[in-house]
Amino acid sequence: MVKVLAILYDGHQAAQEEPRLLGTTENKLGMYDWLTSLGHEYVVTSDKEGPDSKFQKEIVDAEILITTPFHPGYLTKEVFEKAKNLKLCVTAGVGSDHIDLNAAVEKHVQVLEVTGSNVVSVAEHVVMSILLLVRNFVPAHEMIERGDWAVSEVARNAFDLEDKVVGTIGAGRIGYRVLQRLVPFDCKELLYYDYAPLPEAAAKAVNARKVDDLKEFVAQCDVVTVNCPLHEGTRGLVNADLLKHFKKGAWLVNTARGAICDKDAVAAALKSGQLSGYSGDVWNVQPAPKDHVWRTMKNPLGGGNGMVPHYSGTTLDAQKRYATGAKEIIDNYLHDKPQNPANIIVGKTGYETKAYGQR
Repeated sequence: MVKVLAILYDGHQAAQEEPRLLGTTENKLGMYDWLTSLGHEYVVTSDKEGPDSKFQKEIVDAEILITTPFHPGYLTKEVFEKAKNLKLCVTAGVGSDHIDLNAAVEKHVQVLEVTGSNVVSVAEHVVMSILLLVRNFVPAHEMIERGDWAVSEVARNAFDLEDKVVGTIGAGRIGYRVLQRLVPFDCKELLYYDYAPLPEAAAKAVNARKVDDLKEFVAQCDVVTVNCPLHEGTRGLVNADLLKHFKKGAWLVNTARGAICDKDAVAAALKSGQLSGYSGDVWNVQPAPKDHVWRTMKNPLGGGNGMVPHYSGTTLDAQKRYATGAKEIIDNYLHDKPQNPANIIVGKTGYETKAYGQR
């Protein structure tokens, strides 16, 4: 018998009414009947904070851990010390920065994620977020809800995306799809910053130019979108110093990981008008505290905030893909079958990806 522990988010009434909300504690990634029919133990919980949480109590003898980027169970080096039986970590989704990957290598614990499961979902959310900032959509909608009608108040900070320079930090599976979706908007130029250059044909297909210096990159962009993983090299990458190099009044979108951007520096840049807007769905702590500055920050004109909970990669379509992929990874493990190489972050012999920085 194998013990499988899943850290998922509570869906409450919505999960009861909508069984396709697979990433919830109620619907258990659709794996409960399958795992228990094979004689395995399957423990599902949302309780993940602190040493007395169910997560830390159950991880002690779990062999497989499943967690999602949307309600992550943080597998620190200290928690690894408790998890004496752990052999496999599965991210139901994309992004395994909630796991201390160096500790996983040291403990010979495999880490896999469902690569590609949410790339379209997130790329669409990025384009939506860019548009709602550039068009000043949120204050316009709030005005309508209040019963007001003052076109000039919202139009004075609304622009077209056409003829703007848009750049992505990270041009991997998501970043490249963002560039693809921006092509029809006739932007002035599409730029990317990444240590790995795009294949020549891929760059040509979207007419994207690589900029090697990050400060030079942001200085050229009207819109910057963050689409890189969180690791040692990207934590706090967008900080107070880098924000000084942004074009005054630029827009910043982050659907990658909250900790890539310094929360206080972003809030200060928005308040001063250095940034016209900040949008995204990722937070440095999830769930975000009620007093998190990103919930209420505004630009000098009372707009520029497009923040939402972390859901861009957990649409119903994405949930079906990542639940199916997670089941496949676990089935391969249980039956000692080879894993899809694209899903492997840490394999049996160490790192097997370049997605988490140059190693």
